[in-house]
Parts: sequence; C-alpha cells; structure tokens
Amino acid sequence: MSQKSDLRNRIVFTLFLLILARLGIFIPVPGIDHDAFYASVEKNTLVNFLNIFSGGGFSTIGIFALGIVPYINSSIVMQLLTKIIPTLEKLQKEEGELGRQKITQITRYLALGWATLQSSAISIWVKPYVFNWNFAFVCESILALTAGSMIIMWLSELITEKGIGNGASLLIFQNIVSGLPKNFTQSFFDANYNNTSIKFGLFIVIFLLMIIITIFVQEGTRRIKIISARQLGKSSILDPNSYLPLKLNQGGVMPIVFASASMALPAYLTQLTQNPLVLQILYLFCPNGSLYLVLYSALILFFSYFYTSIVMNPEDIATNLKKMGASIPNIRPGQATIDYLQVILNRLTFLGATFLFTVALIPFIIEKVAQIQNLRGLGATSLLILVGVAIDTAKQIQTYVISKKYDSMTK
Repeated sequence: MSQKSDLRNRIVFTLFLLILARLGIFIPVPGIDHDAFYASVEKNTLVNFLNIFSGGGFSTIGIFALGIVPYINSSIVMQLLTKIIPTLEKLQKEEGELGRQKITQITRYLALGWATLQSSAISIWVKPYVFNWNFAFVCESILALTAGSMIIMWLSELITEKGIGNGASLLIFQNIVSGLPKNFTQSFFDANYNNTSIKFGLFIVIFLLMIIITIFVQEGTRRIKIISARQLGKSSILDPNSYLPLKLNQGGVMPIVFASASMALPAYLTQLTQNPLVLQILYLFCPNGSLYLVLYSALILFFSYFYTSIVMNPEDIATNLKKMGASIPNIRPGQATIDYLQVILNRLTFLGATFLFTVALIPFIIEKVAQIQNLRGLGATSLLILVGVAIDTAKQIQTYVISKKYDSMTK
C-alpha cells in the first residue's frame, strides 16, 4: 500500500508543478498592449516555432514566457563544450558524481546568462507595443522574465528529483500538448466546413501512422554482438544478451529542432527587408518555396551527422570495450574497431535522418492533399518530443515500481 501511495504522491506532485508552470505563462508582464502585440505576431513563423516549446509564452509575454528554453539551450551548449574543452570533459568522465554536479552548476549559471540575454532582447523587441517604454520598464521586464525562467528551471529540477520523469522534458511536453486544441480548431472548424468529417478521419489515420513511424525512429537500435575473455573460456557460443546497442536516431529530436529553427529564419527575414532580389531569394526557402524541402532535408542530414559526432564517439566506445576486456567478434581491438563502429554509425545516422525527414514531410503532404492548414505546429518536432517523453516517462515509472518491489523483497 505504501508503494502505491508513494507513486501516487509523486504523480500528484508532478502534476501540481506542471499546472503551476502553466499558470505562470498567463500572468502578463505589465505595461504592454498585449492585444496589439498578439495580433502583430500571430503570423510570425519564428514566434510560432518558439511557441511550440514555450506553450504560447512568446505570444502572451507572461512572466514564464521564456519557459525552460534557456536551460535547454544551456544544456546543449554545455554538451558541445564538454567535447571541446578538456577540463570539462575530464569533469564529466573522471570526476564522477562530483564532476557532474559541477557541470550542472555551470549549466545553471549559463542558463541565467542566457535568460538575461533573451529577456533583454524581448524588452527591446516589444518597444512598439509598450505604453511607456523607458529604462525602468526594460529593467523590470528583464527581472520578471529572467526570474520566471529560473523558477521554471527550479520546478523542472524538483520534478526530476521528487516527481516522475524528466522535469525539463515534461514541461516541453506540456507546452506542446497545450497547443493541440488550437491547432485542431484552426484546421477543422475555423476555415471550411466542407468534408470536415472526411478530412478529420484522414488526419487521424495519418497521425497514427506518424506516431508508429516516430516510435520506430526513437526506439530502433542496431545490436552489435560483443564477447569477453571470460565468455570465451566458458563457451564458444555467443551470448545473445551480450551486445552493444547503437540507436538508429542518436541525435534524438535535436537535428530536427535545429533544422526547423533554421528554416523559420527565411520567412522571418522577409518581414525585415524590402529589397526585391533578397525577397525573391528568401521566398525560395519559405514553406511554399521550391527549394524549401531540399534545404530542409539537407539541414536534417547535416545536423544528424553533426549531433551524432558529439554524443557518440567511436574512440571512446573502443577504449571502454578494451578496458572491459571485450571485443567485437572478427574485429581486432583498436583502430579496426573504431573504423568498424564509424561505418555502422554513418549508416545508422543516414537511415535515422531519412526517417526524420519522412516524418517531417507528412504534415506537408496532408496540407496539400487534404487542404488542411496549420498542421505544421504538429509536425515532426512536436511528435518526436511527445513520443520520446511519453516512452521515457513510462519506462521511468516501470523502473520505479520494479525497484520498489525489489527493495521490499530484500527487507
């Protein structure tokens, strides 16, 4: 009974913090004409993309408008820096828990700086919609938005520590889900009522297909059999449970996030220039442009290889296998193992990028064939995050239940 109540308390605690984080988005920063601002940015592609992760915060300019974005950005930057700066790499690999705590603390300070920078840019950006724009307003806005971002970061860490699941992931999950009703309403009820039921049925079928493909992309792995000296002494048959798992999509959602953010820039830049030649070039890379999908696929492929090279190093894998006294059958330890793993990773990355682009392409096909608009807010980026977070949270709940059962058995 105590096990069930403990799990229930963790779930209730997580839901309470998620609701608290959501409510903060609708507490407006004072001094802004929010109606005029919302009407102005409603069609802004860059703001709409950022709203996916902030739950509409960039349109409302609430105190939690920045959300978890500064912390996520800081985590990505730290992930890059640990591969570049030897001191940080040593902290991560050799200092154990103490080193990881130091990296977490650096990430927090970096998130504070990032939030301050973003809130400064926002306070200048909203100047045309402010009733009395002055230095005091800028300071108050920076303080409110930065403090809101730090509170969200604290709530995410509380969820991770005392709740269920990863706090940052669940906050983004909540923000994406909160935008689904609006997307559905705009797609099926605000525009044309003709054939609404047929379009809705088609959408449900293709949506389920996208979820299935996304699950395969997220969970697909290549199992490379390994063998240790101890196993060789016992039997000549390879143990099927002894393998090295390499994910099909090593970069997770990051390649498509970077690619989507990059593709949102041309449409945003068209609003800042009046040069006919520049506009003609930019329109080629806008959502309805002839080169949009070509550049989108190239960026997904590039960022997939780039991010895989960061998170998965064949040299580190080969070194760890050597330390464990293990090797890949018929492959010599050392450089031969590194070359073999690099070839496998290149092939997996190409397949993963192809799957990502396929998932990203489906919303465009639906819009063209079924004439359903506004589905790109429910594109590959959103689906990968939703499916990934749902799977990870379910696994964590399962692991928690199993660990509690094991603890009760050992008492």
